[in-house]
Amino acid sequence: MDAPVYARPSISAITEGLKPHNSTLYIGGLEGARDFGLLKRHGISIVVNCAVNLDINVVRDPANPQDGDLSATGYSTIRYYKLGMIDGGGSPDTMMLGGYYILHGALHQTLPKRETYPFEDGGNVLVNCRSGRSRSVSLVGLYLHKQQPDLFPTLDAAIAHIREKRLLRPDEWFETPKPMLYDAARRASDWIDLIEAQRARDGVA
Repeated sequence: MDAPVYARPSISAITEGLKPHNSTLYIGGLEGARDFGLLKRHGISIVVNCAVNLDINVVRDPANPQDGDLSATGYSTIRYYKLGMIDGGGSPDTMMLGGYYILHGALHQTLPKRETYPFEDGGNVLVNCRSGRSRSVSLVGLYLHKQQPDLFPTLDAAIAHIREKRLLRPDEWFETPKPMLYDAARRASDWIDLIEAQRARDGVA
């Protein structure tokens, strides 16, 4: 039986001070991710969408508005990244690992100063899925544990913090996040340790 769905904010601030631009990280669902006014008020310039079954048209000024069956293309006022995990079983565990490095890359990219890259480096970031209760919770928990280990020495500590900040109630915890996503985050944490150890041996910053 599913837990009751409780009212909670469209987006929730989870942690501050993420390197290298002192960014704040938020979690939200569909309504938060599609509200560009809300994103602007919170200084959110990066959105990472975890959901395979949720697409948002972020193109604000299409370059080809009259192209018939062709999809709109153009720039958005945000940098938008799509991961595409399933809310439950079905996604390879390596997708959680990929999501970690997508989020890390979004925060650490140094963007070319050219007309075709109309973005600033850094900014606050929103990680979203459909309701901000499972896929985004598992990914952000993994990221907090690896990037702020002084605050979140274990994945469980990071998830507990997110549950509090996102107003996830105890009778929801069995699915916030879903157990298979929690397990994927645990395995990804171990893989990240191996990858980063190899990077250190190779002298990669």
